[in-house]
Amino acid sequence: MRISFLGLGVMGYPMAGHLVKAGFEVRVYNRTTAKAEQWAKEYAGQAVATVAECVEDADVVLVCVGNDDDVRSVTTSATGAIANMKAGAILVDHTTTSANLAEELLEATAKANLRFIDAPVSGGQAGAENGVLTVMCGGDPSDFDAMQPVFDAYAKSSVLMGKAGQGQRAKMVNQICIAGALTGLSEGLLLAEKSGLDVHTLVDCLKNGAAGSWQMENRANTMAQDKFDFGFAIDWMIKDLGFCLEEAKQHDLKLPLTEASTEAYKALSAEGLGRMDTSVLLKAIRKQAES
Repeated sequence: MRISFLGLGVMGYPMAGHLVKAGFEVRVYNRTTAKAEQWAKEYAGQAVATVAECVEDADVVLVCVGNDDDVRSVTTSATGAIANMKAGAILVDHTTTSANLAEELLEATAKANLRFIDAPVSGGQAGAENGVLTVMCGGDPSDFDAMQPVFDAYAKSSVLMGKAGQGQRAKMVNQICIAGALTGLSEGLLLAEKSGLDVHTLVDCLKNGAAGSWQMENRANTMAQDKFDFGFAIDWMIKDLGFCLEEAKQHDLKLPLTEASTEAYKALSAEGLGRMDTSVLLKAIRKQAES
């Protein structure tokens, strides 16, 4: 199986590397050519200068870039993947995008006699590096089954949520839950701090109970130490929560916590913290609690 990977950011770079380790023939493209060349040297893969050259003859094309417009630039543009892929190949978008874009890509790939799966991932940079991501998929069941050996290279779980677009909608729910968990965790840590509780001991006590979560186990101690320079940047979270609110609007739903979290993250980004991890929400919660 010949695989092309478009986008070598903090997620795509290690994901593409895991594919080489799993024995796949991998060709990569990145907007910054030096990054692709660095990857090729590290993993003994092939780096090319254009999307068209990258996807030529590929059985599977994986995309992991920044936002809807970034995806369009490497897929539906005149020089993008769809115009240059061979008939019958599968396009898989691992980018977190709007569900509308997933449906747009389904239509575009169908016209080109291609197959499509929207497959956003969860697990962050650490999950990508360790090959333990969760993949939420929307698409045809037979295409999903065909992709299992690929997903297995960098994920611990891949689940078909329904038709194209449903993978992105599942990711929206994921991001809402993260925002809620971090809001509660932030308020809990503030009370722990004021009450004189040792956070490390507290986390060991709570993590295996009903309050336990990935956020608690992996972020509570660093939050208490005022460390936020890692993980999933809040500027990306603002984008993702925007998709959530837009989807909710289409269903006449109001999501108060999600709206409040989005505004808090926007305020933090305006303060120059846009590249900090999402757990920096603690700073906004602290300001609200102590005002």
